[in-house]
Amino acid sequence: MKKDSISLLPRARKENLIVKEVDGETLVYDLTNDKAHCLNQTAARIWQYCDGNRSISEIGGLLSTPGNTPVADAVVLLGLDQLQKFELLESNDERAFKLAGMNRRDLVRRVGLGALALPIILSIAAPTAAQVGSAGAGG
Repeated sequence: MKKDSISLLPRARKENLIVKEVDGETLVYDLTNDKAHCLNQTAARIWQYCDGNRSISEIGGLLSTPGNTPVADAVVLLGLDQLQKFELLESNDERAFKLAGMNRRDLVRRVGLGALALPIILSIAAPTAAQVGSAGAGG
């Protein structure tokens, strides 16, 4: 992982978003680009802790629970990379949170059983009101 990534203080984007918690997951609707995102609990907690004051290691420490193995910085970086990809962070640098030479499969091997808590974000594009209204207009 990149040395400079560790020193970054990520900040969650909050503007033009509708956020709702449902059944242990966080649903985020982005009004700017009409996309809906579903964050699992780990991804949601990473996003919640991105206040612009916490480092990646500090976020990992907050994700760890007493008696459990600490969350690796690589897991936090994976979550931040996904949050950045879906434009849920304020940073404009797409490469800021990349895992150097490591993909999700490599990370699962490296982290082992802790992989059960990997951050996952599912995203879909929502149709605009005009698109929905025109679907049956062919008559």
